[in-house]
Amino acid sequence: LEGHGRSVTSVAFSPDGRFIASGSHDNTVRVWDAETGTAVGVSLEGHCRWVTSVAFSPDGRFIASGSYDYTVRVWDAKTGTAVGAPLQGHNDWVTSVAFSPDGRFIASGSHDRTVRLWDAKTGMAVGAPLEGHSHYVASVAFSPDGRYIASGSDDKTVRLWDAKTGTAVGAPLEGHGRSVTSVAFSPDGRFIASGSHDETVRLWDAKTGTAVGVPLEGHSYFVTSVAFSPDGRFIASGSCDKTVRVWDAKTGTAVGVPLEGHSHFVTSVAVSPDGRFIASGSHDNTVRVWDAKTGTAVGAPLEGHGRSVTSVAFSPDGRVIASGSYDKTVRLWGSKTGKCLE
Repeated sequence: LEGHGRSVTSVAFSPDGRFIASGSHDNTVRVWDAETGTAVGVSLEGHCRWVTSVAFSPDGRFIASGSYDYTVRVWDAKTGTAVGAPLQGHNDWVTSVAFSPDGRFIASGSHDRTVRLWDAKTGMAVGAPLEGHSHYVASVAFSPDGRYIASGSDDKTVRLWDAKTGTAVGAPLEGHGRSVTSVAFSPDGRFIASGSHDETVRLWDAKTGTAVGVPLEGHSYFVTSVAFSPDGRFIASGSCDKTVRVWDAKTGTAVGVPLEGHSHFVTSVAVSPDGRFIASGSHDNTVRVWDAKTGTAVGAPLEGHGRSVTSVAFSPDGRVIASGSYDKTVRLWGSKTGKCLE
């Protein structure tokens, strides 16, 4: 899927699986037809610096994008037109955006150390910035019921926020020894997983803010990405140690051996909707698919990208994997066949 002029940083499927959104260092967002691979309309232009993160609204009608131009923008996914003015308020790079489960709100994290909440319909800021982090926010996520927002930061903490009031819920979740790179809620909203540059994954009780068990240790370099399985039973993590690891979310113990095969940093992991497979993207220019139960590689590496893979995502039916890359392209792969879809 060619059209971007620079690195692709983020990819996301629409909820019905028909479309893919991609953000790029060329300052644009593009929408693609997931079946044909053709671009839908023209580039979504408006940002004046790199696009770092893209997300579809739950009904698939809108796309939110965060950018190094300090703004969040909302786009009509069907027409490609900007919806209202840019969402302005951050005073540094926007690193992560997420829609609330009901689609009414957008959360954004920024290098300005804050999380902001926006009304997705009006583009107005909801309340004051969510302040508390002492360094940049790297990742934000809504709880499945939309009541809370989790944020991970370079200040080594995870913070939990009340999405309605904007107030911090309890004290910071402390325990990591270095930057928190990725946060994810369990499907039932009871737990939060976080990955860190301290080489560990930690599990937190979302209600009490207390650590659940001991750190999940095993990686030997930065953890870059964490994802829960759809049933909440396990967590997948990708690391700069070139491996993917699977953890039992209840006991915190490693499930099997590390998933080895990549020859460079793992940048992104995703679990299939049925929980049977894990996809991983890497700086070795490949995507790999793994059997989540056995830990064995499913087929050969998915080769085709000419540079590092930055982001991977499964389609809602699990049949297709999308990957974004520094080679300026998005590629689609058959998750069962491993073949690039032409």
